[in-house]
Amino acid sequence: MTEEIIIAGFGGQGVLSMGQILCYSGVMQNKEVTWFPSYGPEMRGGTANCTAIISDDKISSPIVNVYDTAIVLNQPSMDKFESKVKPGGLLIYDSNGITRHPIRKDINVYMMEASEEAIKMNNTKIMNMIVLGGFLKIKPIIELENILKGLSKVLPERYHRLIPLNEQAIRKGMEIIKPTHLV
Repeated sequence: MTEEIIIAGFGGQGVLSMGQILCYSGVMQNKEVTWFPSYGPEMRGGTANCTAIISDDKISSPIVNVYDTAIVLNQPSMDKFESKVKPGGLLIYDSNGITRHPIRKDINVYMMEASEEAIKMNNTKIMNMIVLGGFLKIKPIIELENILKGLSKVLPERYHRLIPLNEQAIRKGMEIIKPTHLV
């Protein structure tokens, strides 16, 4: 099993953290991983993305041109990465701020209302964990217990009290993800 994932959105949406958590969690599960971030000079509001590869085998390069999965959290990322999903692959997106929904018919597309759900849970910073939960529901490549271990590695210790909230968010994402197009 090898899963090549692009996670993309605005800076401040937890894009890079989501990739780090997946990769740390993969290590906890004895997988080979790479995490390759890319972001603009802005702290918040600029675009950010990362490639995360999780594999049972050695990974030859962290550079990928087409992906098994794209997780997109804004319209610029949709515009850039929808075309880079392998035929038969997976595209997951948060509906907030999306003005042009995916048009490809050769990929599996799932939509989430993660931003709205995060507001209902009274913490907009957990939106990325809701999306991560949706991804793990569709592709359970990492066990939840290892995701929680990965969270404890990525989150600074002063935020470890938020791990139960993040777990709730992951579980909520597993509940609310819904397909819009399946191949």
